[in-house]
Amino acid sequence: MNKLNELSQAINEVGYYPEVVFSSISSAIAGEEVRGFAMQHEATFDQESLHRHMTVVALTATRLILCHTDENAPDDNRPYPSATSATEAVKLSAISSVVVHRTFRDPAVFKGADSVEEIVITLGWGGVTRHEIGPAACDDPECEAEHGFSGTTVNEDLSIRVSRAADGANRINAAIQFADVLAKVTATREAW
Repeated sequence: MNKLNELSQAINEVGYYPEVVFSSISSAIAGEEVRGFAMQHEATFDQESLHRHMTVVALTATRLILCHTDENAPDDNRPYPSATSATEAVKLSAISSVVVHRTFRDPAVFKGADSVEEIVITLGWGGVTRHEIGPAACDDPECEAEHGFSGTTVNEDLSIRVSRAADGANRINAAIQFADVLAKVTATREAW
């Protein structure tokens, strides 16, 4: 089975508006061969309702394709549910950072990918930069001087979290393969 078919099957298995999600991402893929993919389906709760959203990331020979689909609850202006799906295509040469955080079950009995309980893939390409700024201080607890401000800047355009408990072994394995392929492609900066 080719990766586009695997992606379609994975989207169908999640069951979150599969036709909408697949239509959006396949349109952005624009006929290129899919080399790997990862996805994250989340639910958030507020006081009165549940909101679901899904992020799908596909890797082609030249681009990283992102698709984010949000569910919109009915409101006074729209008495029916709706969904919003947005795609972005990023040239592989633009990716400036790839962070892969793996959590291992029982690391003394390492079994490769079967030991991964959770994987978080964070990608940066300069589209979104987060600044955290706060008052600066010194180590002297008696000091009352003004020390200005200090802060950090983080290039964090996308973060995908997949867990064995919530998403299953297949999604963990697909995310690991995606991270491995992405590491190879961004290391060489060449299209395949």
